[in-house]
Amino acid sequence: MAEEQITRPSPFSRPPTAPPPVVRAAPTRGSAATQPRTTIGADEQNLPMGVIAGLAAAAVGAAIWATITLITNFQIGWMAVGIGFLVGWAVRIAGKGTTTMFGVLGAVLALGGCLAGNLLTGCVVVSRQLEVGVVDVVARLTPAFTLDLMRAMFSPMDLLFYGLAIYEGYRFSIAGGGTKS
Repeated sequence: MAEEQITRPSPFSRPPTAPPPVVRAAPTRGSAATQPRTTIGADEQNLPMGVIAGLAAAAVGAAIWATITLITNFQIGWMAVGIGFLVGWAVRIAGKGTTTMFGVLGAVLALGGCLAGNLLTGCVVVSRQLEVGVVDVVARLTPAFTLDLMRAMFSPMDLLFYGLAIYEGYRFSIAGGGTKS
């Protein structure tokens, strides 16, 4: 029997070379893997959903504004900025619009939410003074009474906050920050 000689590497020798790196096939040009999605296509924009979401956000914002005003007995004008942001965010998320039309929608609905919040606050104040339900006051609103109520509650500072709400509603409604027509 011949002795087989087992060769072991010397502790002072160089380590064996590393295996070659794994080469993966490059994705083809234009594939979804190489193109990050940064824009929203025209087929994804949905104006009716933007309108519905914006109306809901304006109603919720108006209710919150009226509630806070009635709890604190102080009209906090910065609530208008919150309504503008809330409406703009809702229009952006639901509508996914990249055109100016979505910005205008957000601005108009933000202003409407602010006006509705002030009107609702006025209706609650009137209902407390007349000792009737808020629903009764709202049900009996006429255009003339609504205008008188809004005039009685108006202050010049409201214009500043309404302007901020309009700006926020416009700015946050357009997805991707674009302002295309």
